Amino acid sequence: MSAEDKYVPLEIVPTEDEARLRIRWKDGVASEFVPRQLRLLCPCAGCVDEMTGVRTLLPEYVDESVYPMAIHYVGQYALQFVWSDGHSAGLYTFAYLREMSDSALEGEGAG
Repeated sequence: MSAEDKYVPLEIVPTEDEARLRIRWKDGVASEFVPRQLRLLCPCAGCVDEMTGVRTLLPEYVDESVYPMAIHYVGQYALQFVWSDGHSAGLYTFAYLREMSDSALEGEGAG
């Protein structure tokens, strides 16, 4: 298995309780994401200032119950979410999603 397998999703499905999105990666790791957290971390130019990298999307403007109405593959490198609040501009690369997941896992182990 190559190092790049870390960034290859094999399955993208809701969890059994439909509260999270699960991605199973080719290297065997499974990541779970809360939809609102994904929406808050949208990487598009409308949510992050392109020049400074400062996040401009304010959490108070994102409904607690936001969810993806559709998920589209963009080539073989990213996902595009169509959110229930009408937003759909962000392209979440597989590397970005995996890095978010790995950071969250590291944070859990640091307690």
